[in-house]
Amino acid sequence: MNDPRNSDVLLECRGIDKNYNGPMVLSGVDFALTRGEIHALVGENGAGKSTLIKIVTGVTNRNAGSISFDGHDIPQEHSKNAAEKLGIAVIYQELSLIHGMSVAQNIYLTKEPLLSGLPIIDINKMNTMAQEMIDRYGFDLKATDVIDNLPIAQRQTVEILKALSNKASLMIMDEPTSSLTSTESAQLFKIIRLLKSEGISVLYISHRMEEVFALSDRVTVLRDGRKVAVLEKEQISPAEIIRLMIGRILTDNESHHQMVKKDGEVVLEVDKLCSEGKLKDVSFSVRRGEVLGFGGLVGSGRTELMRAIYGIDPFDSGTITYLGKPYVPTVEKSIAGGYGFVPEERRLQGIMGGISITGNIGIANLDTISSKAGFVSGAKELERAQKAIALLNVKPARPEVLVGNLSGGNQQKVVVGKWLIRDLKLLIVDEPTVGVDIGAKEEMYQTIERLSQAGVAVIVVSSDLPELTRLSDRIIVLRKGRVIKEFVEGAVSEEDVLRAASGLVEGGAQ
Repeated sequence: MNDPRNSDVLLECRGIDKNYNGPMVLSGVDFALTRGEIHALVGENGAGKSTLIKIVTGVTNRNAGSISFDGHDIPQEHSKNAAEKLGIAVIYQELSLIHGMSVAQNIYLTKEPLLSGLPIIDINKMNTMAQEMIDRYGFDLKATDVIDNLPIAQRQTVEILKALSNKASLMIMDEPTSSLTSTESAQLFKIIRLLKSEGISVLYISHRMEEVFALSDRVTVLRDGRKVAVLEKEQISPAEIIRLMIGRILTDNESHHQMVKKDGEVVLEVDKLCSEGKLKDVSFSVRRGEVLGFGGLVGSGRTELMRAIYGIDPFDSGTITYLGKPYVPTVEKSIAGGYGFVPEERRLQGIMGGISITGNIGIANLDTISSKAGFVSGAKELERAQKAIALLNVKPARPEVLVGNLSGGNQQKVVVGKWLIRDLKLLIVDEPTVGVDIGAKEEMYQTIERLSQAGVAVIVVSSDLPELTRLSDRIIVLRKGRVIKEFVEGAVSEEDVLRAASGLVEGGAQ
């Protein structure tokens, strides 16, 4: 722990305890961050990372311990507004920008410059101020750009500019690359290093070990609500971080890149599916016991395809056959027919954060827990929730806990669990481990492997190439809404998939 009298120390936490009327979430946690430092905070889901950040940013209060920031003691009753005034900014996975507004309007929201002597916003001055800041940092933006027209990477840049406009001296980034391409991630890393060069501290939270290794000056590791280590630059390695996070060494399964042909009966067959501007003549099939992987860059049409074949979004032409019969999908028919879907945006589409684990499990199983008159059996609902919790080792294993209070990995388990207690024939999992730590990843992989061994057909959409090659018996790569390449039997490398996704397939670039 750094000496709190050291003027280089920006943030100092000592002996932080936190519980939510139950088990300790944080216990005696010490943490220190210096000026102009890139400091990674890592740990499995449920380790306490999010809770520590919420305490520092005033979202929740600590039960015990002390915090100082920039030489100021932070009181027990902290607040988000107080944290922002101190210079603490946080950029979450789910961005907080206002749609329909310009870049400048978002940057200066609630602090717009006014015309002299009038309560009217000086739009020209605001745009000029925003563009000067954009140009200073060399960002590829215009002050007048409308947020809705920007890709996710540029929207993230606007969040950073908002923080800079507030004179932030600490920027907390929570899984900032989860929705970015490799090129966009590289641009973000340049921005982070630029912030460091200007003396701004960055607290970086990520489950991607290669990013932590490449960026961090130091790493703090949490496990089960306690600090287990602080690694200096020369001590940082992905293998050491993983060992400290989970307290054991994982078997290296990432070398399993052999495609294996499965001969089970066809569960789902798609023929020449088209959706204007999204999909063009997409055809494929998936068999019982097979894990079919879908790769492709952001915008390739993978998620749009999954939503169409499940019945969420309409399509223009093409046919679908499910369990040997022509199928016009709707969500209701898919659920009733043993066809599950775990969406990429689990917090928006996969869970209801304000209700319990029991309620979330029950919503997808109303047909099995309700009487003919439509009344839900509380006993059946609870029994199914307990079964899902046990199947996937959800923590905490308490059915009454609100899903919004669970870690990202445990939220994902709830989303998957509501399907596993049904008579499942086919499961689509879109980005199964985004924002999920290494231990929870392994549990998710084992769940997918168990399902395929039990005869369930599984479709996995993933931007994580080691994940895609490890899990898949066959891989289809989409580009611009078309099937550009299919890897069937034999060895496949991450480079093979990436080259296909980039259009570098046989015959030249596509």
